[in-house]
Order: sequence, then C-alpha cells, then structure tokens
Amino acid sequence: MLITEQTALDEFCASLKSETFITVDTEFLREKTYYPKLCLVQIGAEDGRAAAVDPLAEGLDMAPVFDLLCDEKILKVLHAARQDLEIFYNLTGKVVKPFFDTQIAAMVCGYGDSIGYENLVRNITGGQIDKSSQYTNWSNRPLSEKQVHYALGDVTHLVGVYQSLSAELERRNRVHWVLEEEAVLEDPATYDVDVNEMWRKVKVKTPKPQTLAVLRGLAAWREMRAQRKNLPKNWVMKDDSLADMAAQAPKDVKALKKIRNMSSDLAEGHIGRELLEVIHSALESDKASWPVVERRKPPSARVMATVEILKLLLKIQSSEHEVAAKLIANASDLEDIAKHDDADVPAMRGWRREIFGDEALAMKHGKVSIGLKDDKIVKFKMG
Repeated sequence: MLITEQTALDEFCASLKSETFITVDTEFLREKTYYPKLCLVQIGAEDGRAAAVDPLAEGLDMAPVFDLLCDEKILKVLHAARQDLEIFYNLTGKVVKPFFDTQIAAMVCGYGDSIGYENLVRNITGGQIDKSSQYTNWSNRPLSEKQVHYALGDVTHLVGVYQSLSAELERRNRVHWVLEEEAVLEDPATYDVDVNEMWRKVKVKTPKPQTLAVLRGLAAWREMRAQRKNLPKNWVMKDDSLADMAAQAPKDVKALKKIRNMSSDLAEGHIGRELLEVIHSALESDKASWPVVERRKPPSARVMATVEILKLLLKIQSSEHEVAAKLIANASDLEDIAKHDDADVPAMRGWRREIFGDEALAMKHGKVSIGLKDDKIVKFKMG
C-alpha cells in the first residue's frame, strides 16, 4: 500500500498504536544535498500489514509518522539504523527510541561484522529480495508498482528477522550486548555535527599546528556553508583545496588565486573575502589553542610479541563465542592492551571484556597460555 493522502496516513498510524513493535525503513537521496532528502518511509506490523508513506506527496503532514516513531511504548525495528535515525533526528530534533538494529543483533549472534540485509533475510527466513529497484531515483514521481513492492519488502521481511534474532539473543543471554552497541545511536550527540572537528577528516601532508589551525577554521566554514546551502560539502570546496590553503595560508587575493582549483572569480568575490578572513582569524588565534596531532610511537619488540599472541587469543575467543573478531577488538586495541592493563579501549569494557578483555589480561600475566592440540590453536589455563 502506498499512502499519499492524509486520511489514509492518519488511519494507518492509528492502527499501529497498540503494536509492541513495528518495522521501519526509508528511501532517501543524498548525492546533491548536505542533508538526506527523505523520499519514502516504509512501516510494517507483526501481522504483515505494511505501507509506504510518501513524504513528497503534496499537502501530506508527516506528523502521525513522527509521533509513532517517538512513541516509547512501541519498539522500532530497523536494519543498519544509523542513517535512518539521523534522517528522523534532523527532521524532528528527537532520537527515535526504543529501537532494535537487526544488523547489530546479527553481528553479536555470529552473522559477521556487517552483514547486508539481503543476506540476512536469506540466512534467517529463506526469503528472497529483488534488489533491482535499490538504486532507482526515489524522488521521481509517480513511483512504479515495482518500486513500491521492493520498498515494502524491506519491512515485511524484517518482521521474521527481528523475531528470530530477538529469540536468539534471549537464548544466548546477549540482549545487553546489543543494548551496549545501540547506546551510541541513542545519543543525540551522534547526530549533531561539531563543525570545529571537521578538520580531522581532511588529510594534510605536514600536520603542523599552524596548518591545522587554519584547516580547522576552513573546514568549519565549509561545513557551515554546506549546511546553509544544503549542498554536499565537496561541492562547496574540495578537500585538496582546503589542505592546500591550510598549508600555504594565503593572506591576500593574489596568493589565494594560486590555491588548487581556486578560480579568479571565486578568489576575487565574496567567497574569497570570507576565506581570507577565516585564515586571518586562525593565524591570529591563541597558539595554545592550535590543534596538535600526537603520533603513536612505534611499539617495542616486547609489545609486538604480546600483540601477536593476543591476535591468536582473539581468534580463539571470536570462534568460541561466534562473534566476528573485528567487532571485539581491532589492531589498535590489541596494542593498547599489550602496553597497559587498564587500556581505555572498547575491548576492555562491557560484553567485549566478558569474552575477551579479561582473558587477554590473564594471558599477559601468565594465567592463560596458547598452544596446539589436535592441530588446533587452543588456550590452556595455567597453575
């Protein structure tokens, strides 16, 4: 069912008020805008009812949908929820909750570190999804029957996936694992962009404090302009231009014209004046506030030897608990654990510590060893 009329939307949302959970998905475009353009919202119920709501339909008030998403008595089930939650947060200023992310649940149930929806549906329910409409232009109207059918499939299949994963989490006592992973997605700060931190995403060849101070100002300017104009930030200015500008710190129009991809019209116009003001402000700022990139020192031979053993332990633990190794710890985590017993890394907190962190410390202190048994790598308790 495709909903384009207010009465139909009001009635459908009202019919879901008593549900314990609903499944949710979206179709959106982001190629030509800073903020995602919401083109469709799909909602499904446990009994198989489902509707695709058209937010681009003339005169359609989406408030009933947003009220449903913010109803804390109803669990919202999504797959790879990050972008969908961001869209709803940008539109409403509220984080959808409570929610259940089937991709996170699948990861802690042993389906790999980032399993796609199509594979998850096939593995759990045996269902098949026709992905031929996945990359169509969802902003074009009218939508075809094929597009609507594809869109609805994303929420109807999700019912069975959720029920299976939820039961498995309960059986394996891993519900709290999922809640820990979802906590960051419940935090509004996840979706609030700190423009003064955007410089970290731009690569520079020589990260001197002055260069980084200028880059910080320029990256913040670009981010704010992209938001204001609702344009992709690389349409406002490319990374290499920002990096070049930060390194050279031009102080006048003549120098600005020498920056990579900087046209004379741009340099001589109001954009050029804004850029020069940003650069001047950065150079005049308190040097104590300039960013400094701390480089990690190469680990010692002793640390590297410990890391290699920890890698084997990680392989054993991930196999034993049927969780992707990448989800438990990465190479940086292992190095920090090798250096410090109180390493401040995810692998030493929550459920990760339960299945790996404590074992890693035990191994470091000689309480656990690793060896071969029947041609398999196994761990042995010592003492």
